[in-house]
Amino acid sequence: MVQQTDEIVAIPPQRVRYFGKQGKMLLPSPATLATLIAQVPTHKLITTDLLRKKLTVQFEVEGTCPITTKNSLRFLANSTDPEIAYWRVIQQNGGLISFYPGGVNAHAARLQSEGFTINTGGKLLRVDRYTDSLFRFA
Repeated sequence: MVQQTDEIVAIPPQRVRYFGKQGKMLLPSPATLATLIAQVPTHKLITTDLLRKKLTVQFEVEGTCPITTKNSLRFLANSTDPEIAYWRVIQQNGGLISFYPGGVNAHAARLQSEGFTINTGGKLLRVDRYTDSLFRFA
């Protein structure tokens, strides 16, 4: 089930180690992610980690749930709204995301159409020199 509204909850005891502290975490909705993704211009990229960090600061919590973020991103990618440029969101290491419609090959094609070069050497498809194209929120 996809989180339809933003929710702030206590960090579960089993996740304290992941977040490095106790406190509150955000469970972000697709609408909140869509608002952030809309700020990423053509020829720029954002990582899932940078999205979560922005949300953590914005909502004044100790962390943002990576599982809920992934589920909301998957929901957006599979929505019928062509205005949501979900393909500009990549993994923290520059890797492409397999759960996007059409898998990593379709993700690569979308990024290549915006001028990005995809490194196909190795086990993981990655955006070449992705750090040069990362978007920074103001």
